[in-house]
Amino acid sequence: MSKTDLVLLHAPHVYDYRKLPQLYGPVSDLVLSTPIYEMYPIGFSSMAEYLGRFGFHVRLVNLAFRMLKNPDFDVVAFIKKLHAPVFGIDLHWLVHAHGSVEIAKLVKSIHPQAKTLFGGFSSSYFYKELIAYSEVDYVMRGDSTEEPMRIFLEELKTGRLEKVHNLVWKDAQGTVHDNGLSFVPDNISDVMQNHYTAVARSVLRYFDLSSTLPAKEWLKYPVTAVLTCKGCDHNCVYCGGANAAVRKTVSRYKTALRSAADMFRDIQSISRLSRGPIFILGDIRMGGEERAYELLRMLKQKPVKNTIDFELFSPPDKPFLEAIAQAKPGFAIDISPQSHDIKVRRAIGLSYSNADLENSIEHALKLGASRLEIYFMVGLPEQTPETVSQTLDYCEELYKHFHADKRLFLFIGPLSPFLDPGSLAFENPARYGYRVIHRSLAEHRNALTRPSWKETLNYETRWMNREQIVETTYSAIARLTRIKQRYNQITTQMADAQLERIANALEMEKRIDEIVRSGDESKLFELKPTLDRLNGMDVVERKQLKLPVGAVKLRYLRSLLEIIRGRQQ
Repeated sequence: MSKTDLVLLHAPHVYDYRKLPQLYGPVSDLVLSTPIYEMYPIGFSSMAEYLGRFGFHVRLVNLAFRMLKNPDFDVVAFIKKLHAPVFGIDLHWLVHAHGSVEIAKLVKSIHPQAKTLFGGFSSSYFYKELIAYSEVDYVMRGDSTEEPMRIFLEELKTGRLEKVHNLVWKDAQGTVHDNGLSFVPDNISDVMQNHYTAVARSVLRYFDLSSTLPAKEWLKYPVTAVLTCKGCDHNCVYCGGANAAVRKTVSRYKTALRSAADMFRDIQSISRLSRGPIFILGDIRMGGEERAYELLRMLKQKPVKNTIDFELFSPPDKPFLEAIAQAKPGFAIDISPQSHDIKVRRAIGLSYSNADLENSIEHALKLGASRLEIYFMVGLPEQTPETVSQTLDYCEELYKHFHADKRLFLFIGPLSPFLDPGSLAFENPARYGYRVIHRSLAEHRNALTRPSWKETLNYETRWMNREQIVETTYSAIARLTRIKQRYNQITTQMADAQLERIANALEMEKRIDEIVRSGDESKLFELKPTLDRLNGMDVVERKQLKLPVGAVKLRYLRSLLEIIRGRQQ
């Protein structure tokens, strides 16, 4: 086996989370990852594929998954077995602010001659603070860094790092150099090609399936994603991926849209490897509907068996839904109105009405949608405990109006764990009714180690402090659980387990508060067995998030043929 040029490491949210007494709360209930956020960014696979075209060997290592899979997994011993001149560590989502830096410390202590490189949205935002850590040698800024990484690996041999776009680096004397953020491509058609096949090749090359799996339950539920763009045309005030945020963080002034052909190629490629659901990340209508209709025409001409879930940023009209239904019978749709209250919705940057939403739900159900997921949130501008309660009234009205259709899935959760750095609300909190509590990278790192998710939250609003946000969130989830039970959306057994989980969590919140106020936080370790049990309880929302998957989930023989074909090219 030839040498590895780059190891990409994905850390858990906190290292070592297995030793800390923490109550995670519902921070990850509405995503398919667990509270340690073991799912690595899609950029890992696209980076591996792109660099592989130029002869570089990249190994993917999901340390978070390995630690989650095996509580006795020895991280230090495993890292000792890894050898490469560069270890790339993602700090894309800020929730990894603690774990990523701690893993860098481990790498440098075990392999002092190796270099550590950070990348991702949060790395780009906090690059000045990040490069100041002695354990960090390089930071690669930007949201499309496959080509700068190619140049970096080439020039690492010559030492001419000043030629590398987007790179922040230290020389031999420890002096920091900033090459500027100049590589922000409008055309991204040359990346994200066959990246899932590239992951499969990595498995065969290193004989290490566990390190490449993106999530705890992935083999049972092999969900995949197709990226539609880099950047965004919209400006939701809390989102770090919104238009204003990506301008500030990664200098992206124009949304880079992937072509319909590129997205369709990804869907076809995935369908050859898996029968799992495919999520289309980002509204395909951005940049105009022509691209969206072109993708739907391709899907109609060459259908796939996988369920396709379309993320839409506003309610679609009937003609568009008809096109989706013709292209992909049994389609799924995600829409996030965030609140029933139009005043709240406008405050966060959304302008459509409840009538618009209800018309879309009605048309989609009549056109044969397999599921519609509607998401609401706690922790928004203009939102009070009373308006959140009214949102739950609206949820019940929706179940009544649509006769408790089991294809209608309603969810509510907190804006957590962080108000995104770079977002309009983070940069101008007073204007949007927020108070930002943690600002620096160091403050967020410390917050992630606190015993309750309440202390992790980096914000309060003018209408609710952190304690109210926590209490209102628990109350909202409990009430929605009762509503779902009443309308036969979930079983009594599921509801009872969920309500028990919430009641126990609230009790733990009180006990944690008492210990923290006492000043002797060592007593928190007495709660750890109970906290671990609570954190490990089944979550109704995560069960409901899973789309149906056939008996044959992964096509192993087809995957092997794809790997062989890729090696021959």
